[in-house]
Amino acid sequence: METQLWTLWWVWCAAALVLAILEVLVPGFVFLGFAIGAGFTGLLLLATGAAWGLPLLLLIFAGISLAAWLLLKRFFALPKGQVKKFHHDIND
Repeated sequence: METQLWTLWWVWCAAALVLAILEVLVPGFVFLGFAIGAGFTGLLLLATGAAWGLPLLLLIFAGISLAAWLLLKRFFALPKGQVKKFHHDIND
C-alpha cells in the first residue's frame, strides 16, 4: 500500500519552509501564519506517528494557522496612530 503524501511529516515541514520564504517576499503575516500551521502539523505528525486523514489534517492546519496569524497580528502589528504622516517636503 502506498503512503499518502499528506501523511508524511517532512512534506508538511517542507511546505512550512516554502511558506516562510514566501513571507519574506510578500510580508504581511499571512504566509508566516500558514508556515507556523504547517510546521506544527508536521511536528505533530512526527511526534505521534499517526496517519490521519486529509480532512482532519487540514482542520488542524487551518486552526493552528488562524491562531498563529491572529497572535502575530496582535503582538507585532503597529499600534493605532503609529503611522507617521509628512505634511511638507523637507527638500523645500
